[in-house]
Amino acid sequence: MEDEFNRCFVIIIFFYSLSNGFKFLFLRMLKKIGLLIVLCTLFQVVYSQATKPNFVVRYFNKFINDSTDKSKIQTLVYPTVGYAPETKWEFGASTVVVGYAKKDTNNRLSEINGFTFLTSEKQYGGVIEHALYSNKNTWFLLGKLKIQSFPLSYHGIGANTPKEKIAVVDAFSFNWKERFLRNVWRDFYIGLELDFQRMSRVNFQPYTNEESLLKPNGYKGFNNFGLGLGLLYDNRHNVLNERHGFFAETAILVYSKDLDSITNFSSILTDFRYFYPIGKRNVLAIQSVGQFTLGEAPFNQYALMGGEMMMRGYYLGRFRDKNYISFQTEYRMLPLPFAKKFGLAVFASSGIIYNKVANLNSQYIKYAGGAGVHYLLFPKKDVWTRIDFALNNEGGSGLYLYIGCAF
Repeated sequence: MEDEFNRCFVIIIFFYSLSNGFKFLFLRMLKKIGLLIVLCTLFQVVYSQATKPNFVVRYFNKFINDSTDKSKIQTLVYPTVGYAPETKWEFGASTVVVGYAKKDTNNRLSEINGFTFLTSEKQYGGVIEHALYSNKNTWFLLGKLKIQSFPLSYHGIGANTPKEKIAVVDAFSFNWKERFLRNVWRDFYIGLELDFQRMSRVNFQPYTNEESLLKPNGYKGFNNFGLGLGLLYDNRHNVLNERHGFFAETAILVYSKDLDSITNFSSILTDFRYFYPIGKRNVLAIQSVGQFTLGEAPFNQYALMGGEMMMRGYYLGRFRDKNYISFQTEYRMLPLPFAKKFGLAVFASSGIIYNKVANLNSQYIKYAGGAGVHYLLFPKKDVWTRIDFALNNEGGSGLYLYIGCAF
């Protein structure tokens, strides 16, 4: 066991040291340094376990040597600290809860993820995501709540926007999206989808003299409430790390002035995922997503490219427009043959945004790809945490720390 955690420590130090040669990447890594702290702490805990069985030792040791009954709910809470130019010092906490309804492992694995942060620049935010299955998987609740007071880089609208931002948008945002889905036949679900988005105290800080570019729809702030219908096929058993299954979602959301929206528009969303096992350890995962807007949506409700799941390597919103199509594939080795608690993944993606079908042009296709190190957090539930590093074809990069696979 000591040899295994020696390898753990070497891998951590390697990736940490690698970032020292790239100042930008180093700052991004510090911002997401929570996992490094946790893994280094785990290493130290195991090393000193025999002499100091205190609360910290007992707390982290239960995740290293997981003796918890598979049917029981498991929770992990850990602090994060980081530094980045846009936030200065950042302090926060992350939480994950996983378990089965009625403690019945025949039900699908449910999860709740949470993260909060506060910076020395008086910025703050919090995110709660969940995928909850009821007993016998009769109901499926899938949602995300996000509150944030934080500046956003804005490059304009379209596939040919400048690499350098044209403004920084300082605003307070509140977003809540929820799906209430009922099983109707086998693995098919149907139900209500809702989306509420509010952006207030909006202030465009310009980096350009072209004032017309700084007044998109919703630039003074907005409230939007959308209602819609979702149709879902889902035969996954573990939403955080599926090894063999298929997921397909199609939804349409309508935003109306009658529902207190600033404009009338609709969004059509599609998400298809396929997971194919290769041997006992490896998985080939494939995903295709689309978002299509009918009408004039606010600038921050257009399709946004980038983020921690799709088109990793681009930050969310680098490109935005009415319509978006993207495809990604990921090869996961979970675990590695020589390290039962470590895995690797390599991934690549491509995507395009556009205003009209007539404007589609292959020269606007964007590419990104990278690799990630995974650590087995809850062995009996097959739940992993990951650090992904990705590059895009503009020369930019991204570093991502999350619990669970990207999709």
